[in-house]
Amino acid sequence: MQKRKLGNSNLEVSAIGLGCMGMSFSYGPPKDKQEMTTLLRAAVDRGVTFFDTAEVYGPYLNEELVGEALAPFRGQVVIATKFGFDISPNSDPHGIKGSPGLNSRPEHIKEAVEGSLKRLKVETIDLLYQHRVDPNVPIEDVAGAVKELIEEGKVQHFGLSEAGVQTIRRAHAVQPVTALQSEYSLWWRKPEEEVIPTLSELGIGFVPYSPLGKGFLTGKIDENATFDSSDFRSTLPRFTKEALKANQALINLLGSIAERKQATPAQIALAWLLAQKPWIVPIPGTTKLHRLDENIGAVSVELTPDDLRDINDAASRITVQGARYPEKLEQMTGR
Repeated sequence: MQKRKLGNSNLEVSAIGLGCMGMSFSYGPPKDKQEMTTLLRAAVDRGVTFFDTAEVYGPYLNEELVGEALAPFRGQVVIATKFGFDISPNSDPHGIKGSPGLNSRPEHIKEAVEGSLKRLKVETIDLLYQHRVDPNVPIEDVAGAVKELIEEGKVQHFGLSEAGVQTIRRAHAVQPVTALQSEYSLWWRKPEEEVIPTLSELGIGFVPYSPLGKGFLTGKIDENATFDSSDFRSTLPRFTKEALKANQALINLLGSIAERKQATPAQIALAWLLAQKPWIVPIPGTTKLHRLDENIGAVSVELTPDDLRDINDAASRITVQGARYPEKLEQMTGR
């Protein structure tokens, strides 16, 4: 598969990575461990070298799964993980039962990293993100703690997630930021306003999560879709029956371009992201081999300037309905 470099760093990864969260967390009960191990190894066989996990996914289960499955490929793959959620028993990281707590105190970061190193079965973490900005801890202290971990050889690269531009600048001044991971897709384009110009200026890579709109942009979810209470989409305003119905216009647009290109709507959505900047690396998640193949196939879809103009023109006439997160989760972003 084609490779891309994240910003000005020397961190080179496959043009499309694999988001691993859904294997253990958020999208219903954890999936079968053996099946997910097979899927992770199949991804490596197909040229995927960039895998995304986090301490909070499970919690812990996802890092253990990824660490075990990718152990034979040590040195050939890049594993990114994250710290920053409070994983104490009273906290709910999904935000379904209450507001999730955050903890980015430097001593906690160091504890979290020790745990991640063990679970991932590695001596150094390739890319360590702060999962959400903690308003109670100055970002300079967070960046300083990660800088020390980099000096100790326990971490290679520093990343932020869903951070606002001022936070990105302040962190980058203490320890260069390799990548920002935030939601970005044809149905969430807010990063284009301030974030992407800032990343471009500072030489920071961009790793869009939910590049397929949590499954919506595949065209397989319509207004009749239902979500189990263990699937966090059941709590999202954008996944109500009314919003799903209103947002079908976006699927129709992707479908028409897909037909022209002999591709699928998901492949068009991913190809569109790849065409935005050469330092963007989306990380669609999946638990199914045929979807993995479909997502990887997006790298071969060539969108011409005319195609991109058509997509942008049509998309600009569509107003996406429904907030992407409930208020308490949205408040944790853009800080």
